[in-house]
Amino acid sequence: MKEHTIHINMNREIVRLAVPNIISSITVPLMGIFSTAIAGHWGDSAQTIGALAIGVSIFNFIYWNCSFVRMGTSGFTAQAFGAGNFEETTAMLVRAMVVAVALGVVMLALQYPLGEFSLWVMNGGDMVADYFYARIWAVPAGIMLFAMNGWFTGMQNAVIPMCTSIVVNVLHVLCSLWFVFGLDMGIVGIAYGSVVAQWCGMLLSVVLLVVCFRKTLRRIDWRRALDMAPMREFFRVNTDIIIRTFCICTVYTFFTAASARMESATILAVNTILMELFTLFSYMNDGFAYAAEALTGRFIGARDGVSLRRCIRHCTVWAFATALLCVVIYVGWWEDILSLFLREGTSDAEEIIEVAGRYVGWVIAIPLAAAWPFLLDGIMVGATLTRVLRNSMLVSTAAYFALYFVLHPLIGNDALWLAFTTYMLARGVVQYFISDRLRGVYAKAD
Repeated sequence: MKEHTIHINMNREIVRLAVPNIISSITVPLMGIFSTAIAGHWGDSAQTIGALAIGVSIFNFIYWNCSFVRMGTSGFTAQAFGAGNFEETTAMLVRAMVVAVALGVVMLALQYPLGEFSLWVMNGGDMVADYFYARIWAVPAGIMLFAMNGWFTGMQNAVIPMCTSIVVNVLHVLCSLWFVFGLDMGIVGIAYGSVVAQWCGMLLSVVLLVVCFRKTLRRIDWRRALDMAPMREFFRVNTDIIIRTFCICTVYTFFTAASARMESATILAVNTILMELFTLFSYMNDGFAYAAEALTGRFIGARDGVSLRRCIRHCTVWAFATALLCVVIYVGWWEDILSLFLREGTSDAEEIIEVAGRYVGWVIAIPLAAAWPFLLDGIMVGATLTRVLRNSMLVSTAAYFALYFVLHPLIGNDALWLAFTTYMLARGVVQYFISDRLRGVYAKAD
């Protein structure tokens, strides 16, 4: 097919997609920050924050392992959109929702063995158990939102996921405050806040889908959507994403589990709060990764290699500018940010701030190491080069565990942060070279 160029203002198009994604993405770590702050102001700060961290880590493992629904849907939908094949875009929505509903039903059916195993692995107590069995009812809605948001991203619409995410996270904070302090439910109240918020978000997403894509939905061909040949291709791509995501979940879950097994509850609380700062950056940078994901798929579908190269260059500049901004903020105000999580004036809070000072340098350095890997993730998803994602993640995960187990007896908690920073950096380096310095991406458009 002859290559043609889509004439657009690239920076404007990136910002159009990235800003709503940043707003919607940043509400996720902000929700985590608010939840941690609520836990820190209810009961014993270190114990409550630690229990919440373990519970959230378990659900992060579940959600991240189901995030292939969003990633696979986004890449295929964007390529169909770029090619002008709107029958295929609607078919992708049906396939994604069928998979999402099936996964949600399985999670609810297996909640008790899954819960008991997770509590055993993570060394969780009764407080964590209560949190798990309350929040598990939010999981089906969360997975279906993955499918919907992946489809919206592929359709070059970042506004609907932004609106849904804002509503979900505002509801989560308000409900959590009411349940925790008004009804004195403790961290179980935070779990039920998530249940209410996720299902309200799912309902809103369906309403916006019908309102904004009514004409597109009329093109659904159910026989084509449920045909096994494209469904097999969907699962083939998603198998690589599942393996890649499992590695990510293992790294993050091990980070919390290793923190929980260190010498004091203070280390777990410190690592949890510092990880929230890193997560805040990662979701900001994800806005540009999502923009790269949507535009990469679009330009590949349109066979527009010139625009694809311009897109990647511009997205790279935006990603590193965001990383530098976060570094400046963390250098200047890390102590002020950490104090927001804690009950002011208590000895517990003073100890957490003092211990955090030993490790905050890692959180300052990580954004620079992670900016390129996050962006490349989006590019590879848009190009559906999922084997590159899978193989780079296997290599970097192996490096993570090797560094930690070799260095932990020597430098303790610093080994955990060094391993995590190296893991982030290795993801980008390995992806770059496995994709033949991005030539594999460009070839799909050329």
